[in-house]
Amino acid sequence: MHARLCAASSIPSPELANYTRCKTGLKLSPAPLRTIEFMKGQADKATKLRALHYGPELLVLPNAWDCASARVFEEAGFAAIATTSAGVAFSLGYPDGQRIRPEEMLRAVKRIANCVSVPVTADLEAGYDDPGLTTSAVLEAGAVGLNLEDVAGDAPGVLVEVEQQMKKIRAVRRAADELGVPIVINARTDVYLAQIGQPAARFALALERLRAYIQAGADCVFVPGVNDEASIRGFVEELRFPLNILLGPGLPPLARLQQLGVARVSTGSAIARATIGLSQRIARELKAHGSLETMFEGAISYADANRLFPS
Repeated sequence: MHARLCAASSIPSPELANYTRCKTGLKLSPAPLRTIEFMKGQADKATKLRALHYGPELLVLPNAWDCASARVFEEAGFAAIATTSAGVAFSLGYPDGQRIRPEEMLRAVKRIANCVSVPVTADLEAGYDDPGLTTSAVLEAGAVGLNLEDVAGDAPGVLVEVEQQMKKIRAVRRAADELGVPIVINARTDVYLAQIGQPAARFALALERLRAYIQAGADCVFVPGVNDEASIRGFVEELRFPLNILLGPGLPPLARLQQLGVARVSTGSAIARATIGLSQRIARELKAHGSLETMFEGAISYADANRLFPS
């Protein structure tokens, strides 16, 4: 696989891939592949991640945005960890919505994947310029799953054509197969989250898209924004396929979601935003009142923070 050629200067990114900047945007070009042994290990982790979608318990994925959050989630006992593209973007000074440079997102994924031993699945937004090359890079970075959403780049409220999204999913699968890794593709539709069409028509529209994504090779399908039990049950019964639900206000409890047949739930950017919110409260209390109470209430000790990263 090769990125389109353009006249530009190279942006170094030695362990993942090389990027170039040109008039048509940021491009990704192949990097030397990791060792055969590394990819065998990746294949094993991908197989483990896929099996978690069919286990006796609901797969609960907290979404990390840096090494500290990832290690906290691993120590809490989660069997796998996801990344949050929004959380990573916020931590690096970008708004969400594919505004972050792809190589920065991939570097963040690499750091997260390298600091935990459990499988990591990465939120890679809409796949950036070339989903196939992005897939190769994320596998080399250490993740074994990815989210692929159907929004039209950074255009809010616009979804790509179904056939175009199917081509992206096939490109991801093809790139992973070439590396011998059965990557876990979580195909996402933003019909509900972006409030596409009339509310009464969203279930049928989302269902049509999810069926197409399954046909294209997805391993799990994701409908962020749906929170009513009737719709969730409807997706489970109609698809009979692993379904990912985004945790949020108004959702049934986790135990009920498992009873309904949901395979996977994720926190999205919620924990990252909760952490930002806590920092905001601490800052306001400190500035307005000189208060230290919130700062130290529930804070991890310095020694325990250090122990998250054994040398």
